[in-house]
Amino acid sequence: MNIVVLQGTLSRPPEIRSTPKGDVVSYEVTTLGAEGPAVTAPVAWFEPPKAAYGLDQGDSVTVVGQVRRRFFRSGGSTQSRTEVVAELVVSSRRKTQVATAFERVFAELEGAAPG
Repeated sequence: MNIVVLQGTLSRPPEIRSTPKGDVVSYEVTTLGAEGPAVTAPVAWFEPPKAAYGLDQGDSVTVVGQVRRRFFRSGGSTQSRTEVVAELVVSSRRKTQVATAFERVFAELEGAAPG
């Protein structure tokens, strides 16, 4: 099962790119560990709803998605990038949406549990 939930802060302004398949919004989400250093994860949200465009650097967010590693050619060689592909990115202040996202994740986990 490939499920990721991040709660953190947008560490830079979102980057919006238009592609032939629709818009992609890229985020950098920094999470703080209880005892470890801060960790920043790249997040890509494909064809997000209009609400995604209202988030900005410094906003506290909750991200639900999957980890994906993609390969591409750059500078004559093959490169790779590991990122979170978001199904949802929402302001952490929106408690109802955050709770609904967690409920969905827990339901998926329960459905995948053996026996």
